[in-house]
Amino acid sequence: MNRSILHTMACCALISLAAINGAQAQSASGAAALPDFTTIVQKNAPAVVHVEAKYSGESQQSNQGVQGQATPPGQGDPDDPQAELFRRFFGMPTMPSPQEQKHTSLGSGFIISSDGYILTNTHVVDHADKVIVRLQDRRTLTAKVIGTDPTYDIALLKIDAGGSLPAVSIGDSRSLKPGQWVLAIGSPFGFDYTVTQGIVSAVGRNLGQQDQPYTSFIQTDVPINRGNSGGPLFNLQGQVVGINSQIYSNTGDYLGVSFSIPIDVAMSAVQQIKAKGYVSHGVLGVTVQPVDDDIVKAFKLDNGSGAAVVQVTPGSGAAKAGIQPGDIVLSYNGQVLQQSADLPPLVGMTKPGSKVPVEILRNGHRQTLEVTISEASRDQSAAGRQSAATSARSGAAALGLTVQPLDSDTRKQLGLPPGQGVVISDISGLVAAQSPLQAGDVILMVNQQKIGNVAEFQVATKDVKPGSTVLLLVRRGDQSQFIGLTVPGGK
Repeated sequence: MNRSILHTMACCALISLAAINGAQAQSASGAAALPDFTTIVQKNAPAVVHVEAKYSGESQQSNQGVQGQATPPGQGDPDDPQAELFRRFFGMPTMPSPQEQKHTSLGSGFIISSDGYILTNTHVVDHADKVIVRLQDRRTLTAKVIGTDPTYDIALLKIDAGGSLPAVSIGDSRSLKPGQWVLAIGSPFGFDYTVTQGIVSAVGRNLGQQDQPYTSFIQTDVPINRGNSGGPLFNLQGQVVGINSQIYSNTGDYLGVSFSIPIDVAMSAVQQIKAKGYVSHGVLGVTVQPVDDDIVKAFKLDNGSGAAVVQVTPGSGAAKAGIQPGDIVLSYNGQVLQQSADLPPLVGMTKPGSKVPVEILRNGHRQTLEVTISEASRDQSAAGRQSAATSARSGAAALGLTVQPLDSDTRKQLGLPPGQGVVISDISGLVAAQSPLQAGDVILMVNQQKIGNVAEFQVATKDVKPGSTVLLLVRRGDQSQFIGLTVPGGK
């Protein structure tokens, strides 16, 4: 009996030793597989710079208004659901004393050529009275702002160091894939040359119209904080693939989700800034919104892919090509749209004057139109308005709308052609009451059918069946959007 027990214990001991040895071997193998970033850091750290943007009290106040640094929307109320925002990180400010009336915003940047050109973010240096760059060898130089592009959040600086400077190698951000290792170097909270690492979480991430609609970001889990803004994101080859720009946070600090501007976007902006002092962005001439459940039901679509056109700018390339409100844009220049947010970055990167095939779905039929892309206004707010439209929906139990003819003065004010649209004069049904609809809204279409008068509206809505969804194209001011109303009843 004792021998049996001893034999069992010996076997267990052998198994345990084998398991430990196996675990140690696996651990050693795993450790060997992890990347060593020291070579990348040693080679590239001299090309990373610390950026200080100095403002007077008056100019900083203006700067905060432009950048949203002081109080981003929704930040004032911690219980506000809008507090979960995409927030820029502007560095760690030095609060001005009443006597000094000064402010310093800290950020990062990197040298892209030996003659002293530096890339950083627009929001780091915009409206600054003076920009100072500190090199790794502790030299401090005044930088000239060559040009900025708020749409891409790119700023090009130039310093004169009296000789050749170390510069980074530029990589190809288009080849990035989720899961690849990446590395950041910057000055979080003013701590120079801080190195952090992580992986690419996603590529082609679009944040919507409220935050750089023309940019498809690289999403990573690299720890990024205030002061990293404008710094480089490296791949394992030691090449810059992105510019660290934004974090997703409800505190202003890193919570595990960071966003970088692809370096191919940034370098395209650099070339244009050098050539003409500004960056051109293509514009299609449409306002779009997501293909939500209401649109899927009303249009009898298979899924919610694509972008629903709610407004077409008169005289634009889209208007001339024949794109209409109610069309679903399925692909742009051969690239399939998974969501409406995919469209603005593709259009923005298109060279103005180019002819681009745009595939649309209209009344259940696919067709491809050739659209000549024009140049977007350099007014950033105008660019943002054209990029996308958001929509709020709510279901309800009854439909009740009263409409009246649209008078010529209102039609002219809204820029509508004669014989288009009816105005909502009263809302009585529960569905309409709980929807975004308001008295004074103008209904342009019902289920893709243009409405020009009250009779046409009544005809378009009289055969609506219980359980079905009525899709209205509504104009309020200069904005249009689809609003779906589900009739009560049905299965």
